[in-house]
Amino acid sequence: MMRRLIPALTLSSFLMGLPLPGASLLGFTGSQALAQAIDMSHGEQVNISSAGPQTYDHDAQTVTFVDQARAVRGDVTIDADQLIGFLRKKAPDPNAPPPPPGDAKADGQKSDGDGAMGGSMELYRMEAIGHVHIYTTTDQAWGDKALYDIDQAVLVMTGKALKLTTPQDVMTARDVMEYHANTRMSVGRGDATVTTNDGKRIKADVLVAFSKPDNAAPAQAKPTPGPNGGDSTAQRSSKLDRAYAWGHVMLRTPNETATGDRGVYVFDTQMARLIGHVHVTSGQNQNNGASAIVNMKTGVAIMNPAPGQRVEGMVIPNEASSSKPGDTHP
Repeated sequence: MMRRLIPALTLSSFLMGLPLPGASLLGFTGSQALAQAIDMSHGEQVNISSAGPQTYDHDAQTVTFVDQARAVRGDVTIDADQLIGFLRKKAPDPNAPPPPPGDAKADGQKSDGDGAMGGSMELYRMEAIGHVHIYTTTDQAWGDKALYDIDQAVLVMTGKALKLTTPQDVMTARDVMEYHANTRMSVGRGDATVTTNDGKRIKADVLVAFSKPDNAAPAQAKPTPGPNGGDSTAQRSSKLDRAYAWGHVMLRTPNETATGDRGVYVFDTQMARLIGHVHVTSGQNQNNGASAIVNMKTGVAIMNPAPGQRVEGMVIPNEASSSKPGDTHP
């Protein structure tokens, strides 16, 4: 295995075409996709730097950055103890004009540009290890380890205290957290929770939340530069649309709590549908059934029994109308 230390160079230097010993000029790009929150699959070049040495592994086709490593693409930044970039030779541009007659590559000969790293390279995957912090101007995520697939626009994070925040809500999970940019889907696995700014909380073994497309910006509006030179309009955080939950599901507002085996919640209407061992509690009042449609805003629930069974409930008289010492009644 051949390894090469690359001191005092960053990935941005590669992108600008600075030569490396025994290697061709490099230009790293990524696949293109629509922008959405924490998404590095779009935009300009990826700039990676670190305080420590950087190592190029020819056999594995990786570049490793250690000690306060940082990757930046547009408005998205990744900080970690260690960053590993996975490289591959960039596919030829089908729209590029054919090489002129007599060109070395056209004649099947190996040119000087096909050396150790061979022609133009692109970054297709990134791995972050240790104290991982991924953030934009609006959204942030924390974990111990993260893997980002640029082709699929998928981020997978593992470790302790997994957390994803937006201006509207916070998602946490115990085992795994995923973000699928192309489908605007966030996934939490293991004691997953979404807490909204207005005090609503959704908890389950597995939570899958979908965000709305961001249509707030006018179609003709010009993008505004972000702090890293990217398009801050494209990176605007989106509002949650709905959430699906499986296993030990709990929906909670300041006044009501609903539990079940699985369910779905729509954030705009604040309506929830729960299935399996459903319990809805409001104050000291409780209803039990096989399934329910619950308005988490008004506290009104439509409970359905299982076949051959009955809906059960316990209703406590309103405390405000209960007798108090000194009260008199006609």
